[in-house]
Amino acid sequence: MYPEDRVLVAYVPEPSDFTLIRDEGWYRIPVQYAPKGLYAEYIAFYFGNKFGAKKWAIHTFARNLGHELTTRRALFPQAPDHKRADDVSYKVQLGPVQQLPQPIISLRWRRITFVHTTWDRFQDASEVNDLFVDGDPY
Repeated sequence: MYPEDRVLVAYVPEPSDFTLIRDEGWYRIPVQYAPKGLYAEYIAFYFGNKFGAKKWAIHTFARNLGHELTTRRALFPQAPDHKRADDVSYKVQLGPVQQLPQPIISLRWRRITFVHTTWDRFQDASEVNDLFVDGDPY
């Protein structure tokens, strides 16, 4: 891990989505909502409201091993008739999920979809706003 490594913070709305991340080793991003560039070395996960006491914080991250384009139907073959079955998504392959020693919290509710940051900012952050800090020592 190098200070200049890129980290993409990504929103995880449902615990079932995090189960896929943790157990299956992938994260999906519908193309229509994808950020510009999926070239981060790491993906960090910002938990939504349905995570109870862990909501509105980043607790985990994983190495980005690459991505491919695929359909929702291919990702979820058990739901072939879903209304968005033919929508195209990036399937981001992940390394093992790692726990942060201390979560990076949001001091107030905010809708985060994606945040681009660097490893040094991510490692030093205690609050989500720290991911955006400009200037010294960055």
